Amino acid sequence: MGEDLVLGLGGTVDYEIRWDAEVLSALAQGYGIHRDELTTTTPIIDERALVVTVLAFLATGGGGERFVLSSEIVERFAGHFSTEITLGGTGVRAGIALDRIGVPTVQHLVSIDDNVRRLLPRSMRVVSSATHDTLDPHLIVQYPEGTTVRLVDAEVTAPSSNRLIFANDAPNREMAIAADLGEALADAAAFLVSGFNTMQDADLLARRLDDLVAAMQRLPAEALVYYEDAGFYHRDLSAIVRARLLERIDVYGMNEDELQEYLDRDVDLLDPDDVVAALAEAHALIPARALVVHTKYWAIAVGPRAAAHRAGVESAVRTAATRYRLGDACTAADLDDTARLPRHSGGEAVVAAAQERLPAAGLPAVGVAAHVVDTPHPTTIGLGDTFVGGFLAAVPAASRRATAVALERALDAACIAR
Repeated sequence: MGEDLVLGLGGTVDYEIRWDAEVLSALAQGYGIHRDELTTTTPIIDERALVVTVLAFLATGGGGERFVLSSEIVERFAGHFSTEITLGGTGVRAGIALDRIGVPTVQHLVSIDDNVRRLLPRSMRVVSSATHDTLDPHLIVQYPEGTTVRLVDAEVTAPSSNRLIFANDAPNREMAIAADLGEALADAAAFLVSGFNTMQDADLLARRLDDLVAAMQRLPAEALVYYEDAGFYHRDLSAIVRARLLERIDVYGMNEDELQEYLDRDVDLLDPDDVVAALAEAHALIPARALVVHTKYWAIAVGPRAAAHRAGVESAVRTAATRYRLGDACTAADLDDTARLPRHSGGEAVVAAAQERLPAAGLPAVGVAAHVVDTPHPTTIGLGDTFVGGFLAAVPAASRRATAVALERALDAACIAR
């Protein structure tokens, strides 16, 4: 079996704005936005529509990803705020989490520019389908619980913190597969597949899946394949991906927003009855070997192979909680600190119910309650991506490398002490 963790399929350049309710209030009032206009489904053809969409999500505490007509809309909106340039994409952020504990990765990218060259950790080796430099930034909006924005005729207050992503990214929409991906997969212990959610052309998606399946012929039979749903811009395209890949997927991941979109209903994440029913319904729709749903309160795997991934779910929850409280600047020691934090009691009740009732109904389940993290400046972007990185950290090849790095650091510290 191989030793590499190969993560894909596309990376992004993110414009993370610093949340400022006063700026958004000024925009809402300047555009004459009323409470009854708020909707998360309006086409984002200009900045006004973008502001309407942000406010609609904020009013419910929801999160998600949306397509914008042009990158100029992203640039204009970001220009109102203090903005930090970072790297995104499920594979890249998962790789950053792994880099923090000393585990190198191989990244499949579809775009490149000087921001990527400057910010990508040196532990990452890249295979790329990009033929020239491009920049199509993703707008990242993180809003805190309790923030209030004034409209023309009302105020909206966020019942919880969450994150929003807006983009028009041609390379990720086209998702060209690198010619040397198959070579990279030949020595893989695990392969992360994510990013098809941004595609919008069914015929092109089918061709890209042909290319991916061909590359995966080189993947060792024992390698773990993790697929992260990531929220499809066009939900009907997700069925095309599952039809081609589900047979080879070992772990199929999604967050609470994606779960509710698939079920086409709200789910009370702290109601054991509602969650048990939702997980059973979701697995009936997506009969994966292990369907992993990760939320702010719990993470639960269901399916015939769910029990094999208990360690992965535990590692994933711990890693995501560490990012929530510390952002990218976390270390292996910070993970140990997070492990000592208490668990969410409501999450524990949901996990207990799922682990008792679902197996009794013939659907194995294992889960972990989220840690209780109290921080004035939470990082909500990239939690799902970091969850994936934490899950992959439990793959034996990654665990061996992380242990070796930790031992090396301990020996270095001992030498310095002497």
